[in-house]
Amino acid sequence: MPARYKRITRIFFVVLNILASVCFLLACLAPYLDPKKWWFISLIGLGFAFIIVTLIAFIFFWMVFRAKYVLISLIPLLIGWKSISVFFAFHFTEQFDYNKKKTALRIVHWNVARFTEWKKNNNKGSQTRLKMMDLIKEQNADVLCLQEFFTSTDPEYYNNVSYMLKEMGYPYYYFSWDNDAYRQWVGQAIFSRYPLIDSGMIRYPRPSMSEAMIHVDLLLNNDTIRIYTTHLQSVRFKKQDYESIESIKNTDDGIVKNSRNIFSKLKQGVVNRSLQAEVVRNTLNRTPYPFILTGDFNDVPNSYTYFTIKGSDLQDAFLSTGIGVGKTFSDIAPTLRIDYMMTTKNFRILQFNRVIKNYSDHYMLVADVELKH
Repeated sequence: MPARYKRITRIFFVVLNILASVCFLLACLAPYLDPKKWWFISLIGLGFAFIIVTLIAFIFFWMVFRAKYVLISLIPLLIGWKSISVFFAFHFTEQFDYNKKKTALRIVHWNVARFTEWKKNNNKGSQTRLKMMDLIKEQNADVLCLQEFFTSTDPEYYNNVSYMLKEMGYPYYYFSWDNDAYRQWVGQAIFSRYPLIDSGMIRYPRPSMSEAMIHVDLLLNNDTIRIYTTHLQSVRFKKQDYESIESIKNTDDGIVKNSRNIFSKLKQGVVNRSLQAEVVRNTLNRTPYPFILTGDFNDVPNSYTYFTIKGSDLQDAFLSTGIGVGKTFSDIAPTLRIDYMMTTKNFRILQFNRVIKNYSDHYMLVADVELKH
């Protein structure tokens, strides 16, 4: 009887390990399969980090109980190395040096979540807005790429464009001016200490949200470079959706009901982002200058969105100089890297930093780059 019990137990864990390995290999296919047809593979890809941890746990488990079964996890991990290599950075870097090189261009990327406070107040939200402005100023950046930037021409609300021009020392800017309400505007913004010699905007097609991809051209040491920033379709989670996720985590009642709504929004998000990613890639392919792209992609590195945009010609600033998983979104999971800074290979990435401050639901990214000659 004990021998039979051990055999059944071993078979059970082998089957679980095989299922985890199959899920991992499917997740590794996510970057190459269009979510418009293979959306369920893309959803498996969202759990990439959890699946890797599961396979590693199985490796340690089998090393203790039956070493030969380690191959069930090890072989898929080796096959999927390319996906792992964009998920995890392996560079041991020194602390970010705020003394910028003379030849360097410092870029800040940040989804500022509308600065948390719209209407002028002297409350916790207003204090957070001021802390965010101070944090931006501390970076001493040449160019700011800000998503979910809010401003208003109503005197009862914050005119953040005016504040950036007068108080922050950024005299040049380009803003997508998405009408959020009467005399209130939200969208993508680029602020610069360098004069802008051109600018432009592309709207993404419906049925996605009215997001935009904007760019500015700068004259940098007699060379023209382009800066892009964008915000791709989010899953549009509301407060009740985050509560549903917590209910699922805690295995509360109503798991099926809670999961259905979350599942539907995740599906719609990956499909819409695939369309937007193709627009971004086609735009980048036509760019006549060396360029820097920053964006809140709302998608993980092993995704169709990331691989489509990055292609083979761009370098990821975090992967070039960072270490670890590089989480940029503060909620839901400890591994969500959904904000990116990329450049063409005309640039040398000197250093990169994530500023871990919970003012927005995203972390600020900072990079120093240098144009090669």
